[in-house]
Amino acid sequence: MIHVIGGGLAGPEAAFQAARQGHLVRLYEMRPGRRTPAHQTNNLGELVCSNSLKTETQYSAPWLLKEELRRMGSLCLDAAARSRVPGGNALTVDRELFAEAVTARVEQEPLIEVVREEVAEIPLDDVVVVASGPLTSDALAESIVQLTGSERLFFFDAISPIVDAETIDMDIVFRASRYGKSIDGSDDYLNCPFTREQYERFYQALTEAEQHRGQEFDNPKYFEGCLPIEEIARRGVDTLRFGAMKPVGLRHPVTGHSFYAVVQLRQEDMRAGSYNLVGFQNHLKYGEQKRILRLIPGLEKAEFLRYGQIHRNTYINAPALLAGSLNLRSHPKVFFAGQISGVEGYVESIATGLVAGRNAARLVDGEEPLTWPRPTAHGSLGAYISGANPDKYQPANITFDLLPPLPAEEAGQYRRDKKARRQRQCERGLDELTSFLETHVPVAS
Repeated sequence: MIHVIGGGLAGPEAAFQAARQGHLVRLYEMRPGRRTPAHQTNNLGELVCSNSLKTETQYSAPWLLKEELRRMGSLCLDAAARSRVPGGNALTVDRELFAEAVTARVEQEPLIEVVREEVAEIPLDDVVVVASGPLTSDALAESIVQLTGSERLFFFDAISPIVDAETIDMDIVFRASRYGKSIDGSDDYLNCPFTREQYERFYQALTEAEQHRGQEFDNPKYFEGCLPIEEIARRGVDTLRFGAMKPVGLRHPVTGHSFYAVVQLRQEDMRAGSYNLVGFQNHLKYGEQKRILRLIPGLEKAEFLRYGQIHRNTYINAPALLAGSLNLRSHPKVFFAGQISGVEGYVESIATGLVAGRNAARLVDGEEPLTWPRPTAHGSLGAYISGANPDKYQPANITFDLLPPLPAEEAGQYRRDKKARRQRQCERGLDELTSFLETHVPVAS
């Protein structure tokens, strides 16, 4: 029996991969008996922040990670394909349909038993995958501390608001993708255009707005890739115009006008009944959010289905604790996967779940857990998790910085062509994955 703790993204992926290797799996999810500050449903695989699984631009680092997952039969990437909604070059999904697809596939798998109860202590008699996510319960977190002898670490993550599509003023808002780029040539984003005067009024209101308060929010440590917009704004009056509100590459499709700043809205569901404000995660008080977000042109009468939120994420000091195969060096039968291992991002969580699930199955079979080849995105994530500086460990997304450079004999010919160099890095990673799978790992069916 393999125990998998957590029903987010890494947990169902790990359970599915282990079951596909012929093993009985017990998957624990504490909802609905125990709620979290961020989840809204009882489904497995619920996406609590964005509905985007990042770019699908070929030969980018996020594309490589997803392509590797597809080639290894990922449960979650299949669910994403089934629930996809327009999102330009990004893989964006209807979050409800995605979670329903993940839940149905797991519950239909005969070798997986889903247990709806909180796990307060790690069961050490069997092989375990801890994938309890960033909102790990206090009891389980304490069990992890006792097992590892290492204090847990925290950073704060934030959620973007969602607006009812029927309350968007389409006489002001226009439809376009940045630089006209999207997977199928369609204009996938709604764009709220600002004049300089409108931007300055919005900026002032944002920087003066009242935030949620509380002892745990004193001097919070944010993940740099998901800063609240009010924190970004405090770095300077133009910081938002070079980030979430950048107008570059966007012109009105009828007038051809460019704008001082733009807020983009991304479709949330298949029926286009709601949109999220891209990059607008925040932790302002709800009344303040309503007031300030209605200063965005086209959202003057907006009704919000969800306001921005902030929540505390939990992760372990993985480099001090984990091997590249994602199991504890001190307790090899215990694996960690997902955000609690210190990766940041949906796809990164899925990837670590796949590795942990397959390695858990190998351990039950009496085989040594595997470390994925270093040139692959999976191998590079594993190398970061297990090999980063434990004194300065921070959650990480997949980037080319994590991938190893090309060998010296190849690097010279790509010295001045970054695009070609990155393409070659991706091709090398996929070639390595193909050889690795042929040698070691049966592809899940």
